[in-house]
Order: sequence, then C-alpha cells, then structure tokens
Amino acid sequence: MGQGEQAGENDDFGIGGNFDVLWFVEGCEDEKMDPDGTVKDLEGVAHLVTQLTSDQRCDFIDLLDSMAAEESDPSRREFLEGFPEGFGLIEDDS
Repeated sequence: MGQGEQAGENDDFGIGGNFDVLWFVEGCEDEKMDPDGTVKDLEGVAHLVTQLTSDQRCDFIDLLDSMAAEESDPSRREFLEGFPEGFGLIEDDS
C-alpha cells in the first residue's frame, strides 16, 4: 500500500496524498524551490487548519495520529507527528 493510499483510507478531510506534497515542500532545500512561494503555501495551509472548529481540530489531530502510527517512513512519520503543533492546531506548552 502506498503512502497516498494509506493517508486516504480514513481521510474525511480530503487531505490524503496532499500530506506528501506538504512533506516534500517542508523538507525541500531552498535551491530546489522558491523559498517565498514555499512559505506562502505553508502559511496558507496553516491558515486553513486554524479555521477548523474545535471538534474538527480534534478529529483532524486524531487522523494525523493514526496516519503517523501507520507510517513506515521515519521522516514522514516525524512530519505527521509534528504537524499539529507546527501548523497551529495545538498550542506550544513551552
């Protein structure tokens, strides 16, 4: 089963394989992508997820946790585990 298929199995948010794109953009070196465009894209995603209701946020975080638990690629798993805090779904406790 591929990563996109795995993500799409229980994806009520329509994100599915788009995490692959976000993961690629997040980890890409500046020479390979326009840094300004990358920041704009990532900020757009962060804005969208902060518009979710409290219940939607909880469901989305649960989905991310499930996806991370099933992920075999360590770097992609780390991205999924860090997504909620990195994209403003939860508060940083520090």
